[in-house]
Amino acid sequence: MAQKPSIPKGTRDFNPEQVAKRNYIFSTIKAQFETFGFQPIETPSFENSETLMGKYGEEGDRLIFKILNSGDYLSKVETKSYLDKNTLKITPQISEKALRYDLTVPFARYVVQHQNDIEFPFKRYQMQPVWRADRPQKGRFREFYQCDADVVGSDSLWQEVEFVQLYDNVFSALGLKGTTIKINNRKILSGIAEVIGASDKLIDFTVALDKLDKIGEEKVKEEMLGKGIPQNGIDQLQPLFSLSGNFESQIESLNAILSTSEEGKKGIEELDFINKAIQALGLTSAKLQLDVTLARGLNYYTGAIFEVSAPEGVAMGSIGGGGRYDDLTGIFGLPNVSGVGISFGLDRIYLVLEELGLFRNHN
Repeated sequence: MAQKPSIPKGTRDFNPEQVAKRNYIFSTIKAQFETFGFQPIETPSFENSETLMGKYGEEGDRLIFKILNSGDYLSKVETKSYLDKNTLKITPQISEKALRYDLTVPFARYVVQHQNDIEFPFKRYQMQPVWRADRPQKGRFREFYQCDADVVGSDSLWQEVEFVQLYDNVFSALGLKGTTIKINNRKILSGIAEVIGASDKLIDFTVALDKLDKIGEEKVKEEMLGKGIPQNGIDQLQPLFSLSGNFESQIESLNAILSTSEEGKKGIEELDFINKAIQALGLTSAKLQLDVTLARGLNYYTGAIFEVSAPEGVAMGSIGGGGRYDDLTGIFGLPNVSGVGISFGLDRIYLVLEELGLFRNHN
């Protein structure tokens, strides 16, 4: 008897009912994108490796799916690299393309490539699949859809305010109440690293801090110590680990912690502006919460950082995220074009709506 066919781990087939439910989420998000004035674009499923590599940090680079060159791809490999089994040297010789890891870096490439045809500020949305060579688990797939909205060519903080409203509008339209939009600022993280004498280890510091809710305070401290961050610096972080209270009281505590860092104080000002604007405008379904441990590990964020968590009681990772990147286009030769964007994790939102029975009214 022939063996039953299968699909790769971390990928899925969708039956007609599932496709209908997914299309409902797509159309809901798309309607809000267009209400807020975003225009659609699409980019290829794969990019030149040089476009993607080095943009997501060391951990991100490892998760990029590389595509083997066509034909006799081993013929160009240097014999020494082959015999040494030197993966870092061999990979660029046998793979010149890779599946996109997210939609943001390809978008930055698109902006630079088409800069003469774009009117700035440019507001785009994009709803396409991305691929990551991650370990599959609940809510984490190797092929999944992102629904992104970005603005490039504006450094106004009102863009961040609008994105908080956009999140809230989408979740309200889906009937998803109780989501939390967590916010932090990369300048605050840089300020903290400066204050504890670890400015040269900012990436190591933020990657470790971002794991606080997953591995706990002691393990985070161990990881920081292992990365060469001094013990006295880690001791200075203690007020950070126990930071609590509402947005305003956390801002006050941060002002005390970062009193000697100009960059840190600038980050506090930006967060304060966004919070006050949102308080004045109001939210329907979501709440805005300051989370100083939020780092989102990606190298390109320079200002606000967003992450959205599902309602309490639903065991799910983040269902959205994003942030401000002041010079992402600079890596492709177009400096000083500020951008900010957010993403909706369609696949995780689907699982949350399913768990909460929110599809019942939309069959």
